[in-house]
Amino acid sequence: MVEDEQKRQMTQLEARIKAAKPVETRKHHNDEYYSQVHLAWRMVIELVVGLGIGFGIGFGLDSLLGTLPIFLILFTLLGMAAGIKTMLRSAREIQKDQVAEMAKKDEGN
Repeated sequence: MVEDEQKRQMTQLEARIKAAKPVETRKHHNDEYYSQVHLAWRMVIELVVGLGIGFGIGFGLDSLLGTLPIFLILFTLLGMAAGIKTMLRSAREIQKDQVAEMAKKDEGN
């Protein structure tokens, strides 16, 4: 009987402690760090892919037409411009998500 009373009191105490503890909802530093690294690699890959595609098209056209490396230079520059444009679009998307998250966080306070 005494043990039942102690168990009941212990259960009540645990429930009060659990209710008093704040719920942890923030990200750990490592999760945020890896998220940022992922975004940086995404942007680098977008730039490199744009350059690679432009280089490939230019090289292919120069080989087929037997011209000087005019198309190679032209399409490499166009590929770089496309890669930069895609990087900027990704950066805007990321910024938009972060602003929305901060606004949501501010509404909670």
